[in-house]
Amino acid sequence: MVEPMETAAEQKLKKYLSMTDKALTMVEIAASDKKSQDYKAAIDFLGMAKNYLSDSRHFERKGDLLTAIAAASYAHAWLDAGARLGLFKVDNSSDLFTVD
Repeated sequence: MVEPMETAAEQKLKKYLSMTDKALTMVEIAASDKKSQDYKAAIDFLGMAKNYLSDSRHFERKGDLLTAIAAASYAHAWLDAGARLGLFKVDNSSDLFTVD
């Protein structure tokens, strides 16, 4: 029998993975000059998000759902922070980013 907490964790993880996957498809690097600090920062933020998302899936496969949720949350946070800082162009009408 699956415990209610485990079911809730699985549902939460599925939600965060889905949100982050969708957010990744929506972000676009705002800076056009590939030599600029903003462009380099955006690449760094994007890389961190992808790495944490990969970590999340790794922990999910291992059955460590709580760590998987934490990693997925970090992944999305990197994207959201990049959007708030103006490193990424994003759809302001979506509920995926905390931009005005």
